[in-house]
Amino acid sequence: MSTSFPGKIVEILPGFLAAVIIAAAAKMLENALPVHLVGGSVIALFIGMAVNYFFKAPSFVKAGIRFTSRKILKFAIILLGASLNISTVLAVGRLSLTVMIFTLFTCFGIGYFVGRGLGLNWKLSNLISAGTGICGGSAIAAIAPVIDAKDSDIAYAMSATFLFDMAMIILFPVMGRWMNLSDMAYGLWAGTAVNDTSSVVAAGYAYSEAAGDFATMVKLTRSLSIIPTVLIFALIHIRLKQQEAADNGTERMKIQWKSIIPWFILGFAGLAVINSFGLIPISTSGLLKDLSKFLMIAALAAIGLNTNFKELKSSGLFPMVHGLIISVLVVIAAIAVEYFIGLI
Repeated sequence: MSTSFPGKIVEILPGFLAAVIIAAAAKMLENALPVHLVGGSVIALFIGMAVNYFFKAPSFVKAGIRFTSRKILKFAIILLGASLNISTVLAVGRLSLTVMIFTLFTCFGIGYFVGRGLGLNWKLSNLISAGTGICGGSAIAAIAPVIDAKDSDIAYAMSATFLFDMAMIILFPVMGRWMNLSDMAYGLWAGTAVNDTSSVVAAGYAYSEAAGDFATMVKLTRSLSIIPTVLIFALIHIRLKQQEAADNGTERMKIQWKSIIPWFILGFAGLAVINSFGLIPISTSGLLKDLSKFLMIAALAAIGLNTNFKELKSSGLFPMVHGLIISVLVVIAAIAVEYFIGLI
């Protein structure tokens, strides 16, 4: 018998509220930090994992935790589109797009072979590559639902992205000054090679105000590559499911567009287009962005609450090695492309 709408709300409310409480605590901790180095999403993820480790979640919160980690996560990605502007791509220009094409190829092209060499499952490998190549936690959060990634894979990919972002925040300004990069060259480098938005901002403005402004603009352009990437992975996932069915001797699956097209990413793209035409007031866009970020923090808290440390431990160190290799290659690829196109 199907659950009524009020009954469904009652079922998911406890778990949702638990995630929201952790998100609020994570946001407070983020704001309390003297220097903005760690995003609230990472803090919420770790708090959720710690809570799950010490206290076994009662059964009445599990439905809400699952709902928040899946449905609310998708809704947060949709709202994120209201803060993006496709005209930013034109403003940043062909230079940043050229560098991004090479860094994305490095992440997903070379990352595929690195993941296979380390024996990682393709979902975890590509989540790490997406976090490194596109925009950290947002990219991981967007791709995870369309490939049916496990919460433990999401948590591991987020952790790898976070650890290497911390190193980049410290090392990038030092390396930029050592190479005597201009503000634009450094901003382009940081905007294409550093992962999470908060980390790009920290690394960019640590160099100069102008470098920080340009790095942030490049980072927003990078975020738009979520759209084609998610669509490609949706197609890959359905093809792999078809192949699996064929290998098992079962009837070949029929492709259904409803299962291929991630409708939430179309909502994300739609809001980005609407915002590009100036149809969303700046104040409303800001509110939607803040709501999106908070709901994403809540979703990561729920993922943490649903993640078992034993599962992460069973993955070993190879995912971290994968993240390190890809991060280093992206840093090198980005600065090498800048050199060859004459920015350095």
